[in-house]
Amino acid sequence: MGGAAVEMRSVSKRFGSVEALADANLSARPGEVHALLGENGAGKTTLMRVLCGALRPDGGEVLVEDRRLRPGGPRAAVAAGIGMVHQHFTLVPSLTVAENVALGTREGSGLRLALERVHLRLAELERVTGLPVDPGATVAGLSVGAKQRVEILKALYRDPRVLVLDEPTTVLGPQEVDWLFGVLRSLVEEGRTVLLIGHKLDEILRVADRVTVLRRGRTVLAAGREAVDATGLARAMIGRETTRAAPPARVATGGRVARLEAAGVRGDDGRMAVRDVTLEVQRGEIVGIGGVEGNGQRELALVLSGRLRPSVGSADFPATVSLIPQDRSAGGLVPGFDLAENTALAFHDDDAHRRGPLIDWAAMRRTAREIVTGFDVRAPGWRATARSLSGGNQQKLLVGRELARAPDLLVAENPMRGLDIAAAAFLRDKLVELKVGGAGGGPAHAPPGIVLFSTDLDEVLDLADRVFVLVRGRLIAVPEKERTPAGMGRLMLGSEEA
Repeated sequence: MGGAAVEMRSVSKRFGSVEALADANLSARPGEVHALLGENGAGKTTLMRVLCGALRPDGGEVLVEDRRLRPGGPRAAVAAGIGMVHQHFTLVPSLTVAENVALGTREGSGLRLALERVHLRLAELERVTGLPVDPGATVAGLSVGAKQRVEILKALYRDPRVLVLDEPTTVLGPQEVDWLFGVLRSLVEEGRTVLLIGHKLDEILRVADRVTVLRRGRTVLAAGREAVDATGLARAMIGRETTRAAPPARVATGGRVARLEAAGVRGDDGRMAVRDVTLEVQRGEIVGIGGVEGNGQRELALVLSGRLRPSVGSADFPATVSLIPQDRSAGGLVPGFDLAENTALAFHDDDAHRRGPLIDWAAMRRTAREIVTGFDVRAPGWRATARSLSGGNQQKLLVGRELARAPDLLVAENPMRGLDIAAAAFLRDKLVELKVGGAGGGPAHAPPGIVLFSTDLDEVLDLADRVFVLVRGRLIAVPEKERTPAGMGRLMLGSEEA
């Protein structure tokens, strides 16, 4: 189509025996937010990596502003005005924000001059976007949400005409999502094109001008926003009607499984991240904790899972605790390990998976197969590495592994982050099943206690028996009358009791 900002025609890509893309098509216009939807493993990220030069297609062609983009790697794509914010962070943890932004640029005749220009440009971007950023902060000390903001600023720094964002809202709180969508609207008003990979249909319908849906590597729908609704998009994505399960019934608790009295927990920067938190978790209940990233969620989750001790206070936890961390690539999976090796990270000291001092790899592979089958993890093969899986399939592998341990206490940080509609509904049902003692350990297994951290307030309200918000390191109980997104939002902003 003449005048398209980006047009991808009949693009195909295979990885061994797996057909990731099969004659996929996409056409995006200047000055629009164009959403790219599909199930986990549908080929969304693969298609965008072809556009950004990270992958060479097996067939098809890519045009940018009516000019054919010849395969030449990421530099050719950047030169053509394409920028991408990847789903998995590409930041160097030991460097500062400014140093990360400066990487790959050709400004100045030395590092000092380049950093001076980076500081000035970041200050300008702060004025335009309204997002405060500390150029001198070390990336390793930032929350996941803050790292995502740095990735977005890093892409905007290069002033792209086409900006690709791969699941950018999965690590952002509600207020941050509002900010991001405001930035996207301002970009398209300038005539730029935004390609937005997503799976939260309410967000897509709120911000997108047009949508393209992939299913198993093929384009199955391309339409304007006015021609689609959530039901139709979900049907296009998964190929069938979807139904929403009834909210889980609250069950009688089976006794205390964990207790925490933490007068203080220090973060990586030495400052007190959690203050005066007292929390008891009962068997057979889900405790939901909502809040904007950076308010102490990570530190509290690490304490509850036994990975971090309170600086001041006491903790009493059961023997078997599973953690689904906020950053699966940094705290849950090893990207270069295969499925069985990543399974071994949780089962290496389990008697059923050992032969004396050695790991029983046959048993480990059987467990890995059970997880892959039970959680519909779509992988190129049994020797596939975690790195080769899509983000959603990595999350399913991680969640399946931790639930397979049949824990007494499960600490889950945004467990449905990056999952499509069907996978999120499946995991929701698994958590409810686990809560009543039917998942992992079979019907006779005593139900665990579950602590669910999530930036998705609807998710917390939908699943939790008791609801809290974490505000500047302090845990605030949400009264029944405030158990709405708006009520929780007021508490999160610190307008009450904080």
